[in-house]
Amino acid sequence: MNVLITDDHPLVRKGLMQVLSIDEETKEVYEASNVNEAMDILQKYKPEVSIIDLKLGKEDGLEIVDKAQKRNSTSKFIILTSSSRREDFERAQKMGVDGYVLKEAFLEDILYAMHVVLRGKKFVDPELMHHPADAMDKKLELLTEREKEVLFELGKGRSNQMIAKQLYISEHTVKKHISSILSKLEMNQRTEAALFSNNIHP
Repeated sequence: MNVLITDDHPLVRKGLMQVLSIDEETKEVYEASNVNEAMDILQKYKPEVSIIDLKLGKEDGLEIVDKAQKRNSTSKFIILTSSSRREDFERAQKMGVDGYVLKEAFLEDILYAMHVVLRGKKFVDPELMHHPADAMDKKLELLTEREKEVLFELGKGRSNQMIAKQLYISEHTVKKHISSILSKLEMNQRTEAALFSNNIHP
């Protein structure tokens, strides 16, 4: 099989190429650093598998998937990313990618994912199946919409007075909301809530 690696970091590309060199079924490995380079290779060499980083500098790796699908590409797409954010994963799923692997995975896992998708099956990194993001989402569901707004403002490091002004409510109401947020999230300090907020809205 022929494989395309698209990543804006040369060291990552070289590392993956070394791994693929020990795979007996891999014939040719092509590399690209951006959307245009990847599209040129997909069109010219038609690789069976394309391993794509989600973040290509200022570009979105999923743009490659979108463009390739519109051109009826037969390549299998595997997203290899350091992002374990649920929204990134869901976005990739909606686009119909064949695999989603975290960069912290073992190199053997990447090879395994390739062979899984080549057999026509989907591969999702096991770490995503029990990621803390799921627990965070469930905790967030405990909050009212107004409490979520206050939590978001806390994440920006704003004082009660600033939050009150921003949301057009009294400082007393802000204090009540913060107290409720801390109680529901089982936290003791507003700094904990602020960190939680920043993990949701990085």
